[in-house]
Amino acid sequence: MHHTKAFRSGNSQAVRIPAELAYADMTTDLCVTRMGDVITIFPARGSLKDDVAALRAMPKPPRAEAREPIEVPDRDWD
Repeated sequence: MHHTKAFRSGNSQAVRIPAELAYADMTTDLCVTRMGDVITIFPARGSLKDDVAALRAMPKPPRAEAREPIEVPDRDWD
């Protein structure tokens, strides 16, 4: 378990995240929630509408070719 201290940054309270726990991408948006004494920090995720819009914006795949069935020989399991 890692330990850190809270400190004042302007009018806000801040916490230094140890390098071993820090996100590699420094531009990651984070969400912070609090339930009692527990504060949780996790990457912000877009809404389901944003995800659907991103999927719709992707190029459509070309039509798949029809394939002939493959002959599979029967196996003798005895």
